[in-house]
Amino acid sequence: MINTIIFDLDDTLLWDKKSVKTAFEKTCQLAEEKYGVDPDKLEEAVREEARTLYQNYETYEFTQMIGINPFEGLWGNFLDDHTYFKKMAEIVPNYRKDAWTQGLQQLGIEDKEFGAYLAEQFPIHRKNSPFVYEETFSILEKLQKDYQLVMLTNGSPDLQNTKLTITPELNDFFDHIIISGGFGKGKPDPSIFEHVLEVADVSNEEALMVGDNLMTDILGANRTRIKSVWINREDKEKNEVEPTYEIKHLEELLALL
Repeated sequence: MINTIIFDLDDTLLWDKKSVKTAFEKTCQLAEEKYGVDPDKLEEAVREEARTLYQNYETYEFTQMIGINPFEGLWGNFLDDHTYFKKMAEIVPNYRKDAWTQGLQQLGIEDKEFGAYLAEQFPIHRKNSPFVYEETFSILEKLQKDYQLVMLTNGSPDLQNTKLTITPELNDFFDHIIISGGFGKGKPDPSIFEHVLEVADVSNEEALMVGDNLMTDILGANRTRIKSVWINREDKEKNEVEPTYEIKHLEELLALL
């Protein structure tokens, strides 16, 4: 009997991809106004430079384990109390500048000052662009009456809490919020799922995991024998990881339950 629903945050409840995309659009527009560059090409170039730079830092393995992507590095401050988060906090100011400056260079523009300016604008636009899926609040409201709700999100506590601060309505729906960076391991590591069950005081048979990522949310649930619901809004191809259920819209959860 399911009595506890565990939700992922990014791209399950919060539309993080749209927030990041919007921040890129608004920041790249500034470069279009100043230099006439194609904003889509600049976004592509900056994303490429960001990925490459990110992989070469000593913090990369840690960010992989905790579940922090390169674009979160472009706006997060990582003011967390952990050796690697402290290293990230030292790295990110230059990382941002380099990603934007080198992105501009790819398009033939040499302007370090402007690169640094864009690097400062991106976090502002990301914070001003919080998007939530239209059904998120109504579904949580319905479920809250009958289920214990837990949020399990990968990332830096400082950054994930920033996302929750700019979408404050989300917090009230959850009995527990667990962030991988605070625990020390990220999804799909079974230990963080076991930790959730312990905190929520339920068995794996009483819990259901809902998330958009097969390789973190669903794989981790499978490893701990928690039933899972893969929310596949974008018609992604399935890989070897098998969810218990697959839906396209959070509304479908109600019928499932």
